[in-house]
Amino acid sequence: MSVIGDAIPISLFGESHGKMIGITLHNLPAGISLDESKIKHALERRRPTSSLSTKRSEPDPYEIISGYFEGKTTGTPLTIVIPNKDTRSKDYNKDVLRPSHSDFTAHKKYRSHHDYRGGGHFSGRITASLVILGAICMQLLEKRNIIIGSHISSIKDIEDMKFTLDNLSDKKLKTLLNSDFPVVDKTVIPEFQDMILNAKENKDSVGGTIETAILNMPIGIGGPYFNTLESLLAKHIYSIPAIKGVAFGKGFDITRLYGSEANDPFTVENNVIKTKTNNSGGIQGGISNGMPIVFTSAVKPTASIGKPQETVNYKTKESLTYTLDGRHDPAIVHRVIHVINAMTAYAIVEALTKEEGYSWMI
Repeated sequence: MSVIGDAIPISLFGESHGKMIGITLHNLPAGISLDESKIKHALERRRPTSSLSTKRSEPDPYEIISGYFEGKTTGTPLTIVIPNKDTRSKDYNKDVLRPSHSDFTAHKKYRSHHDYRGGGHFSGRITASLVILGAICMQLLEKRNIIIGSHISSIKDIEDMKFTLDNLSDKKLKTLLNSDFPVVDKTVIPEFQDMILNAKENKDSVGGTIETAILNMPIGIGGPYFNTLESLLAKHIYSIPAIKGVAFGKGFDITRLYGSEANDPFTVENNVIKTKTNNSGGIQGGISNGMPIVFTSAVKPTASIGKPQETVNYKTKESLTYTLDGRHDPAIVHRVIHVINAMTAYAIVEALTKEEGYSWMI
């Protein structure tokens, strides 16, 4: 099901080449004003704007069709739609299975009744609705001064600087949120972009990692075992197409340390208990500890490439060599970063609302 959430459940609908895509939010309290300029800005950030991305151009003129009246939420389901305009369905063959796409599994699950054009409901196109969700959640989190931001941590084998306690600040995250190509060390941008353009020239693609930080998170959000803050965040991030890994704090690198190196020593600053390091990524025992929450997401290389690939015809079971035509991204790292910010914001809204109720949103 394309439904997630407990406190503010959401449902996604639509297909890449269908008439429209959209999202419905349930249980959003009445009386919330939405700054629509921030929604438009978020959609602009996700949209392809250069040679680093697909040539598919979608203006994304969204429309709120229910749950909003006279500038405020009504308390009934908030439904927002985005029409699809720039589609080229002729580029797709239902029975030729594109490697590393959902074609084969969708054939099996839906008994070949799925909309295969552009990946249908499995397409990254659907994430435009998630960006709208994120823009709404970001506005809610502003009331708590909770700030979320990400940077491109790596593309293929080229790396940016990591977040540290010294370079993390509200100002830094706000700068990243407004950047066309968010990185900590701007000198790495030409290398990142050259890597993407070289892949494009070779009809190939590249992946990378995205590091995300959450600042000013209250202490005590989350719980042990099946209600950990890590599990909640990971579930939402893994729901994004192309995400293949999520690691908190030092992540897998923590396995290379001794316990004396990995542990985060406690200290007191201005009568506030903190940790001197943040190897745990701001979460201990599944509960936020007041330090910056930091995690890294792995983004696979875009599956749609122009090189000849081995595949089969689903109907005839014949092997063939397939060259994919169409307009595709040589990398989606710099676009999916906005979706990661969005789903992170939604996950935090969910976590806060389950702990504290809905009154803080008004």
